[in-house]
Amino acid sequence: MKGLIRIIGIPMDLGQRHRGVDMGPVAIRYAGLAQSLQGLGYQTWDAGNINIPGHYTLPDTRLSERIILIRRACCRAYALGRDAREKGEIPVFLGGDHSASIGTVGGVTHAGPCGLIWVDAHGDSNTPETSNTGNIHGMSLSILLGKGQQELVNVGRRGPKVLPENVVLLGVRDLDREEKILLKDSGCSVYTMRDIDELGMHRVLREALGAIGHLPSIHLSLDMDAIDPREAPGVGTPSPGGLTYREAQLIMETLAETEKLQSVDVMEINPILDHCNQTAQTAVSLMASLFGKTIL
Repeated sequence: MKGLIRIIGIPMDLGQRHRGVDMGPVAIRYAGLAQSLQGLGYQTWDAGNINIPGHYTLPDTRLSERIILIRRACCRAYALGRDAREKGEIPVFLGGDHSASIGTVGGVTHAGPCGLIWVDAHGDSNTPETSNTGNIHGMSLSILLGKGQQELVNVGRRGPKVLPENVVLLGVRDLDREEKILLKDSGCSVYTMRDIDELGMHRVLREALGAIGHLPSIHLSLDMDAIDPREAPGVGTPSPGGLTYREAQLIMETLAETEKLQSVDVMEINPILDHCNQTAQTAVSLMASLFGKTIL
C-alpha cells in the first residue's frame, strides 16, 4: 500500500450566494473517489463531513452572520488538516465553496511551509474593500496571505498562513478591476490563460515548480471552475475560456511526478448545475492522475 488518504468533506455554501455547492462532497464520493484511489494502491479513510449550517437554515444571511459560521468550519478544517499531516496521512478536502481553503491550507502548513498551487479561474484575492459581492470565497487567498477580516486571518494560528513567494496561481482569467492590482502586487506567481496559451502548459508548469521547488511539500487547491465549462459545467461560478481536460490532467501528472504532494482541495462543484455528475467524474479522474495513474 502507498499510504493512507483521509477524505474530509466540507459542505460549505456560506462563502457565496448560490445554493448547491454544499452538495459537492456527496457528488465526488458518488463518482467513485475512494474506489479510484484504492485501485491505485492507496488506503482511504472517509472521515465524513464537517457539520456546517447551510444558507437555507439561517434567519439572517448577512456577511456578519455568515463569518461566524465560516470561521467555525475553517477552524475545524484546520484541526483536521493538521491532525492528518501529523499522522503522516494525505488529507483530501472536498468542497463546498473555496472559502474552506482558509482552514485547509492553514492546517496543512501548521508544522511548516509548503508550496501552494492554486488552480482557479479567479484570483480569490479580493478584500472587503475591493469586493463587489462581499463573498468570502473570492477573498480566500488574500486571507491566507494575511489580508482581510482578522477573525478569518487568525484561524488556527495568528497571521498569514502562506508566503506569497510560495504561491503559484494557474488558469486565472476572471478578475475584478481592483483585484488585478492586488494580485499584481501580491508577490505570488500568476499564470493566466493567456500565459498558458502563449507559453504552453509544459513550460508554465516548469516555471511554476521552479518557483516552489525548494520547498519540501506541495498543497494543491483545485477550484473546478478553472476547467472550461464545456468540460466541467457543474461549478458555482463558471467562466468561459478555461483549461482543457488535457491541460488540467497535465497539471496533475506533473505534480504527481514531483512526489511532494501532501494535501489537496477539490472545491466548488455544484451538482445542481451539472449534467449527469460530469464535473464530479472529471474531478475523480483528475485525482487519479494526481495520485499516480499514468497512460503507460
